[in-house]
Amino acid sequence: MSPRQEPSALGRIVELVRDLRARCPWDAAQTAATLRPYLIEEVFELDHAIGLGDDAAIRIELGDLLLHLAFQIVLGEERDAFGAGDITQAVEAKMWRRHPHLFPDRVVGGAAGGTPGAPRTWEHQKRTERSADASVLDGLPPTMPALVMAHRLQERAAGVGFDWPDVQGPLDKVREEAGEVVAALDTGDATAIEQELGDLLFAAVNVARKAGFDPRAALEKANGRFADRFRRIEALARARGIDLYDAGLAVLDGMWEEVKQEG
Repeated sequence: MSPRQEPSALGRIVELVRDLRARCPWDAAQTAATLRPYLIEEVFELDHAIGLGDDAAIRIELGDLLLHLAFQIVLGEERDAFGAGDITQAVEAKMWRRHPHLFPDRVVGGAAGGTPGAPRTWEHQKRTERSADASVLDGLPPTMPALVMAHRLQERAAGVGFDWPDVQGPLDKVREEAGEVVAALDTGDATAIEQELGDLLFAAVNVARKAGFDPRAALEKANGRFADRFRRIEALARARGIDLYDAGLAVLDGMWEEVKQEG
């Protein structure tokens, strides 16, 4: 008799969830729908930990997310829809199809070589998987945060060649859109103002993308800098006996420049 093989990490979590479903009333009562809010929360917590670069927190949040993924796998098993093996095989097959230059023996009709064209191959393979009338923009979840959606829409379009050659194009577009915001503000037309503000933000995302930066991460850091500096303004005002509500813009702006110079 061969020795018992140690189950995989995913297998152990799936077994744990099966046990929880069998013996814990709360876990047994859960459905794919009832777990959605917790799943989304865990994704955001993991994302936050990654943004902080905190490896200890990332490890914890990855575990929490893995638990939720295992729950969905077990729920799929229970309704005879899919299992862990089905999911793994589907992922493997997808990656083989989209990397034919790396796995020529795994893809029916795939050609070897062509590593310089790998990014275009990825989009080409994705296109062959869609129906003839499908858009390259299809499949992006509508609940995705707007900033992330803007970035992904631009990446999808860029994947088929609809893109600026360098960062200068979107920079010029930001200047153009800023001028259109000014013009819309002059008209007082709320619909036009909102539209032009959206176009300006979309163009700014494009600048970040073409410069090689994640626009959401850049905005998160800007939010952090603003919050830190404003709290230092509050501390400075308290130390000087200044009432923020009565200080006025000139005084507040002066303190802002002070704390900004400090770093």
